This record gives sequence, structure tokens and C-alpha cells, in this order.
Amino acid sequence: MSDLTFSVLGVEVEPYAAVPVLTARLRIEEATGEAVHAIALRCQVRIEPQRRRYSDDEESGLLDMFGRRQRWGDTLKPFLWMHSTAMVQGFSESSEVDLPLPCTYDFDVAGAKYLSALHDGEIPLVFLFSGTVFTRGSTGFGVQQIPWNKDVTHRMPVQVWRDLIDTYFPNSGWVRMNRDTLDALAQFRFARGLTTWDDTVGALLAGAEEVVR
Repeated sequence: MSDLTFSVLGVEVEPYAAVPVLTARLRIEEATGEAVHAIALRCQVRIEPQRRRYSDDEESGLLDMFGRRQRWGDTLKPFLWMHSTAMVQGFSESSEVDLPLPCTYDFDVAGAKYLSALHDGEIPLVFLFSGTVFTRGSTGFGVQQIPWNKDVTHRMPVQVWRDLIDTYFPNSGWVRMNRDTLDALAQFRFARGLTTWDDTVGALLAGAEEVVR
């Protein structure tokens, strides 16, 4: 039976994808000397927010997720960021492969909300690997499952996330709204002859400031 060890060498921005994607470079080592024909690799990537410190400014951005700092002992828990898959070609001893990590900038998704609140430092991640390994067997090939204890921690620089957002959403972002809200916003824009959505939201904010005063 093969014995696989995984390590994450780094995570980088994939610059030529249709949607925002990070690429994790993995190293896979086989310890018994058995040749691997292929691996149908699955990976669950989780964020472990309790494994780093946060500035006061970052705390304000995390209020919606974790509450005030005094509650973090109870609320700062690991959570799922994404699932990913990859087909690994055959190898002996070791191989390096790319694992795509598709991302979203939707603030209604916990991962994006958390990552956007961070200013610097590192993002504590854990990669939990599973999947199917195809090897040589007595009938021509063998099949085995990757054990559930094959997990690897990795600290991804916050700057990698910021570079991803700057690459796919330069100097911008987006907020998801329901259709009725979008229709009302479009009518407001048309009625006032505004040319961009920035101008439309700016006009609404200016009106709200006048009411507050």
C-alpha cells in the first residue's frame, strides 16, 4: 500500500483565468517506493482564524463574523473556505502539482468577508486531503483511498489575497443585492440622469448624510 505525504509549497495568483483563482503548488511524496499511476485528489481548505492576532482596525471588520474581541474565545473557530479537486498524473517517489483554488469577492460569503477584513500578516489555512490513489495491483491495478489524516497547515500572506483582488477587481468590488433592490436602484439612477453606479450610490449616501445632520 502506498504511503503519501503532502506539503504546500506556496500559493500564488493565477493571472489568466476567467474567474478569480489562486493556485496552490503541492508536493506529493510516496514513501514505500510504489509507483503511483494517478490520483483523483480532493481537498477541503479551511481557515483557522484563532491562529493569528488582529489589529483594532481588523477587529472592526470582523464584528459581523465574530463579535467583539471579548467573545473571541467562543466565536473564533475554524470554518470552511472552499473545496477543490485535481487529477494528478502518474509518478514515482515525488511529484509537484497545481491545485486550483477558485475564489469569490462576494461579501455574503464568510471566506471573502474574513479575508477582506485583514490588512497584513498571514492567513492561517489547513488543507485536508482525500481522494483515490490508483497503483499497480495483482489484477493489473490497485485502488485505495487517501486517509483522512492527511492534512497540512499553511500560512498564506494576506498580500496574496490583495493581489488577487487587485488583479480581477482593480480599485473596485461588488455587492450582491436582490432583484427588487437593483430595479429600484436602476430607476433612481435613470430618474436623476446619473451615468455610473458609483454616482448613484454616492447620491444616495449624500442624501443620507443630509438626513443625519
